[in-house]
Amino acid sequence: MTNPKKEKTVFIIKPDGVKRGLVGEILSRFEKRGLKIIALDMILASKEEMDSHYPKDEVWIKRLGEKSLANYRQYGIDPKEKLGTDDSFEIGKMLRKWVVEYMTSGPIIKGIVSGVHAIDMVRKICGNTLPNLAEMGTVRGDYSVDSAISANLNKRSVHNIVHASENLEEAENELKLWFKEKEIHDYKRVEEDIMF
Repeated sequence: MTNPKKEKTVFIIKPDGVKRGLVGEILSRFEKRGLKIIALDMILASKEEMDSHYPKDEVWIKRLGEKSLANYRQYGIDPKEKLGTDDSFEIGKMLRKWVVEYMTSGPIIKGIVSGVHAIDMVRKICGNTLPNLAEMGTVRGDYSVDSAISANLNKRSVHNIVHASENLEEAENELKLWFKEKEIHDYKRVEEDIMF
């Protein structure tokens, strides 16, 4: 295990976050928490890049579909009527397609932060991936009101402002996918000796 002070994670400010002018707010929240931004870039991602970003394994896709089916049940909506199927894998494939379309619909900001338990800290700052369940005080809780059922009924991805790596394995894969070594910079923040 590497030193928790040196943990790195990827974040991506999604097209809705960029278009709504929330980039500065999100970066500020990371920095105020004591995290260090060590890479930052605005791009228009290609479908191929986003296809590589999201897992393709059947378990992950099926899990997406199962979450969606749970939402349909919760709101008493027939998925067959709205989507033409109630198969979790088929629904998961639809959701994956919608998120790739969403992530390529406008510019994104990709970045890396490092710091004490950076993966957990960034996820905490961002809040629950479903904005309607995200706590106030988090990025998603403060700036988004979208929900999975609303997105599904409109056949689109949830607009939840920012992506944050879920775990160490995902962070490592995303670091390799999105950044070259020369794009990652290390430096010492002035408060590091005081905070850690």
